[in-house]
Amino acid sequence: MSLSDFLLFALPAVFLTGLSKGGFGGALGGIAVPLLALSTSPTQAAAIMLPILCLADVVGLKAYFGKWDVANLKVMLPGALIGIAIGSLTFGLLDERLIGLLIGVIAVAFVLLGSIGGNQAPRPLQKTRGTLLSSLAGFTSFVAHAGGPPVMMHLLPQQLDKLRFVATINMFFLLTNALKLIPYAALGQFGADNLLLSLMLAPIVPLGVWSGLWLQSRVNHLWFYRIARLGMLLAGFQLIWRNF
Repeated sequence: MSLSDFLLFALPAVFLTGLSKGGFGGALGGIAVPLLALSTSPTQAAAIMLPILCLADVVGLKAYFGKWDVANLKVMLPGALIGIAIGSLTFGLLDERLIGLLIGVIAVAFVLLGSIGGNQAPRPLQKTRGTLLSSLAGFTSFVAHAGGPPVMMHLLPQQLDKLRFVATINMFFLLTNALKLIPYAALGQFGADNLLLSLMLAPIVPLGVWSGLWLQSRVNHLWFYRIARLGMLLAGFQLIWRNF
């Protein structure tokens, strides 16, 4: 596929990634790799997107610095390490399509069941559930940068303040994506061609993140969570459609 055809999919994928990370906790971030996979292989798409994701995390860090929920991160980060380790050890052995399909089904079911249940009271942090979902997030993030749905399944029921919610997700994925750089490099995923394409797309990242920050500042708490759930629902349907 030509460079122009690649950019046709890559530019909106990167912009939506930045917008989602900057304002809505990465609710639409899972769309990037499948979009890129329409113009290249899923493995190459994941390799191209990882530096982009790291850049988006860093650009958004200033706006959310120190606002994250420490108690949640203490539970989530060990889980992420477990998931990344499993992803590294099983790289190339598991069916990526099956994994994507399962995550999509779980994400859609989570949102729909929550809608049927109506407005529920905030739930406290559940450490075991949080560790398990974060391990799943670390694994699916390593395989296809699709760690958003499991993380949102953990955090959404707590109904944190929107700034704390996004800041917690931002810091979680900043550290998770940074850790993923090591096994990705060891597995030979960062060839010159992939890094050049990442560099070419990098200028779009700040534009997306700043757009997300602008939108989030104009959305109240209720609508923020509605948008986040809608983003999760769309990401789930997209994963099902892409992998069915």
